[in-house]
Amino acid sequence: MQIAIDCADPAALAAFWAEVLPGYALQPPPPGFDSWEAFLEAQHVPKEEWNSRSAIVGDGPRLFFQRVPEPKTGKNRVHLDLHAGGGPAVPLDEQRANVRAAVTRLRGLGATFIKEYEELGVVWAVMTDPEGNEFCA
Repeated sequence: MQIAIDCADPAALAAFWAEVLPGYALQPPPPGFDSWEAFLEAQHVPKEEWNSRSAIVGDGPRLFFQRVPEPKTGKNRVHLDLHAGGGPAVPLDEQRANVRAAVTRLRGLGATFIKEYEELGVVWAVMTDPEGNEFCA
């Protein structure tokens, strides 16, 4: 299983999410190739298409980033939730501190903070990645 994410710059967005998600990294090139560039060249993929796709892999589903021509136009119908606060079993003060620390780290990686929320004993923040895709921290 994988989650596909439409974007303008697959390499940049994959690199961002590889830094954000613990245990994730850029997908290595196929066996026998020391880089994706070497693989793509061997497959005769035109250089202007080399950044048309990228992926990260880790303990969860593969995240596949694909270049699309149109810009993002509305709110995501699906988003990633990093669960930074820890959930309702964690005291609210600790959740707030966890979420605020995550927001600081994520802003340093290129995310944008939108708003912090607190409902039903859970604290989270809505943010966007460098291409404006919403996610929760």
